[in-house]
Amino acid sequence: MSRTAVERRARTAAARLRALGMGLLALLTVAAASACTTGEDRPSIVVTTNILGDITREIVGDEADVTVLMKPNADPHSFGLSAVQAAGLENADLVVFNGLGLEENVLRHVEAARESGVATFAAGEAADPLTFRTAGDGGPEEGEGQPDPHFWTDPDRVRKITGLMADQVIEHVDGVDDGAIRANADRYGKQLGELTSWMQKSFDRIPGDRRSLVTNHHVFGYLADRFGFEVIGAVIPSGTTLASPSSSDLLSLTRAMDEAGVRTVFADSSQPTKLAEVLRTELDDRVRVVELYSESLTARGDGADTYLRMMRANTTAMTDGLTAG
Repeated sequence: MSRTAVERRARTAAARLRALGMGLLALLTVAAASACTTGEDRPSIVVTTNILGDITREIVGDEADVTVLMKPNADPHSFGLSAVQAAGLENADLVVFNGLGLEENVLRHVEAARESGVATFAAGEAADPLTFRTAGDGGPEEGEGQPDPHFWTDPDRVRKITGLMADQVIEHVDGVDDGAIRANADRYGKQLGELTSWMQKSFDRIPGDRRSLVTNHHVFGYLADRFGFEVIGAVIPSGTTLASPSSSDLLSLTRAMDEAGVRTVFADSSQPTKLAEVLRTELDDRVRVVELYSESLTARGDGADTYLRMMRANTTAMTDGLTAG
């Protein structure tokens, strides 16, 4: 082969390599741009509990990525975070959490994110919180009590939080469409108003002498306040499932139930009903245990996978449980 032919082939090979290199560079550039627009540049909101997560998604829509830390059917008082989830809090544009001591194993991570400069919104603290007192002989004990974190059992308070959360998203999350956020919040607020009206009509079917609640722990204070129920007491006289009842607690509760003629106990579906079952022994097996979805949403399709469906399922269960003979 002549020297000229060899040089020609070498130049051709070099040209092909340059073309290949430019093609690869173009592909890498497109991939990097795509990653930026679909990932790094997307606004990010992290939410601790799945109930708040559902509410947040209704407000945010497609305007930002919403990551919910608590799995379906989990207990907000006891769930924890992985190292990756904890790190994700500090990379968020906004962290939404309940507060008032609810997420007992997660609040320190929320505080660390706040200290690193991440905007945070404590929904429970903004919901005009009530206080609860532990049950004593024949009624509540005197004293200051402590803030009740379970504000979502009152849909009117959730409607208030919907507007406040929209404000937080618009203020702290860059890149969202303010008009879309407002429209989403208004639409969801209307649905919450309809839920309140439907719940009131359902509860109106319950006779006045049967509007007494006993639960596995203090969780329905807001619902009782909104819809005119009396909370007789709880198997666990605390606002957290991590506490345990004493024999004197159970004795006081069974006395209060006897005096009020209460024979139905509502237990959270995310917790074993063993504690509520104890009352069956204390009251000679004359107690019915009705499960409610009070602190966690279920997996998709399991009956309480959104806040609205959870509240409707609970209202039906409570109405049926308290009107049954």
